[in-house]
Amino acid sequence: MVKPISKIAGAIAPSATLAISAMAKQMKADGIDVVSFGAGEPDFDTPEHIKEAGIQAIHDNQTRYTPAAGIMELRKAVCQRMKEDLGLDYQPNEVVVASGAKHSVYIAIMVCCDPGDEVVVAAPYWLSYAEMIRMAGAVPVEVHATASANFKITAEQLEAAITDKTKMFMLNSPSNPTGMVYTKEELEALAAVCEKHGIYVLVDDIYCNLVYDGIEYTSMAAVSPAMKEQCIVVNGVSKSYAMTGWRVGYTLSNATVAKAMSSYISHSTGAPATMAQWAAVEALSADQGSVEMMRQQFEKRRNHLVERMNKVEGVSCIKPQGAFYVMMDMSSFVGKTMYGKVIENDEDFAALFLEKGLVATVPCTSFAAPNYLRWSYATSMEQIDKGIDRLEKFIANA
Repeated sequence: MVKPISKIAGAIAPSATLAISAMAKQMKADGIDVVSFGAGEPDFDTPEHIKEAGIQAIHDNQTRYTPAAGIMELRKAVCQRMKEDLGLDYQPNEVVVASGAKHSVYIAIMVCCDPGDEVVVAAPYWLSYAEMIRMAGAVPVEVHATASANFKITAEQLEAAITDKTKMFMLNSPSNPTGMVYTKEELEALAAVCEKHGIYVLVDDIYCNLVYDGIEYTSMAAVSPAMKEQCIVVNGVSKSYAMTGWRVGYTLSNATVAKAMSSYISHSTGAPATMAQWAAVEALSADQGSVEMMRQQFEKRRNHLVERMNKVEGVSCIKPQGAFYVMMDMSSFVGKTMYGKVIENDEDFAALFLEKGLVATVPCTSFAAPNYLRWSYATSMEQIDKGIDRLEKFIANA
């Protein structure tokens, strides 16, 4: 008999959204008109000049291995873009390129955390964070923020969660799934706690270019020199440039962490595809007009979706400040019977909404936000209206 798989691998929880995602895909394959709001990626195409750069790299035979940390041209482009966009001043030896921002987050955790270390996570959070922490043998410690607090934790909450085992604090702003953005003052308060305890801060800035209402975005790494030393800033080309499938992410950190991350990559995956790296150079270095175009479209969609959703009886949402997600509060239906089924939680509601309403959304229990559904507005106005029309009908006919 073959021995069992590792305890760490065996403890990894499957995505709670997979069942609904699989059901939606099957319904679409069967010819059913399902409207999907689950996408965690822009619905825009990669801009032509970026695609051409990738194609040209292939023609130029840029198809061989690169240094583990990525090509120097890309690391320099990252430094320049982060300085212009976020006011962050890093050197190329402090930049490590990885196969997507998700990969960057995972490697940062693996490099900084030992088994038994605690990692404080501001919740709600992207569902993969907790599993990545567990994959490192570390322990996720959730600090919860409510809708009344605009889904943002306080410095007092963070201080209360830190123990002598705490190694890292993870913060995503703008947030997936809430879309909320921490102000400079809020970040300074959190930073003071982190500086006091000398812990690493993993700053997930992947949605930094998608902020609305004239908000000026601040990265936590920019609030003080000490914070820059403690921060590992995660970013990438996926959301800002509609390049999710190109799989290019990167981190900016102190040189010690960067060297360790580069070594980790050298013995695991190696750097991302060479032609994808050259396409990313073009994305970061060329005119940024396409980023602003997408941002404006997302803002219009957000406004429309929030306005319509808050007119629907029984549900509500707060207006997100960034990213492209809305959190719909469906808690008023918990304990009620709809279509002959008792709704126990958000997963029940989402499954029934898909089955009867033909709309796919993401239940947020696995995002540490029970009784909410995440709607992505990375879709057309027409699809948004169709989805809300179906929500109204689904609730009215229940």
